[in-house]
Amino acid sequence: MASRLNINLNDWFAGLAGQFRDLNGRNPGQWPLAPRVLCALGVTVAVCVAGHFGYWSSQFDEQDAGAALEKRLREEYKLKTAQAINLDALRAQKAQVDLYVDRLQKQLPSKAEMAALLTDINQAGAGRGLQFDLFKPQQVVIKDYYAELPIDIKITGSYHDIGAFTGDIANLPRIVTLNNLALSTGKDGVLTLEAVAKTFRYLDPEEVAAQRKAAADKKKAKKS
Repeated sequence: MASRLNINLNDWFAGLAGQFRDLNGRNPGQWPLAPRVLCALGVTVAVCVAGHFGYWSSQFDEQDAGAALEKRLREEYKLKTAQAINLDALRAQKAQVDLYVDRLQKQLPSKAEMAALLTDINQAGAGRGLQFDLFKPQQVVIKDYYAELPIDIKITGSYHDIGAFTGDIANLPRIVTLNNLALSTGKDGVLTLEAVAKTFRYLDPEEVAAQRKAAADKKKAKKS
């Protein structure tokens, strides 16, 4: 039985191989069944491969891009929907922030008010009976949104008077900070305080415009 099956398979393979002989010069329509089926399969595979790389791949890319865009738009929609729902709360929060910023700005003098502030600092020391050995404003340092004026000071007096002076500085209506404090005692027991007082002011519109222009120029220079 096994030998008969083996003979039948050999005959079948021999017959199949015989269908591929003497195909040259014959019309493909006149080929036997096996070569025609194999040729049709090859053409189908070739068409599919060519279609994938020549046409379908671009459509797949467009589909992926469309899916990514849809996902991004959905996320933006959810975010904007949440913002719209909380719009009243956001407006109230913005109003509170504006009031806070306005309150802070009122603590910063303008350029024209700086002379009066320096006088207030000087009078705060004189009112406590302190002697100013040094009161020297330094160069103004321009920041992004404000200007900083450091002042080198050196005062002499009693411990309690110097302590009261620092409290008076903290209670000024404008922002003044004392930095780099160094306290020393003289031979007569009088204390000497050396420090850098820093006060701040908001920028004038011209200074704000100059700062923005400088930032834009710096950004442009980095790109080039």
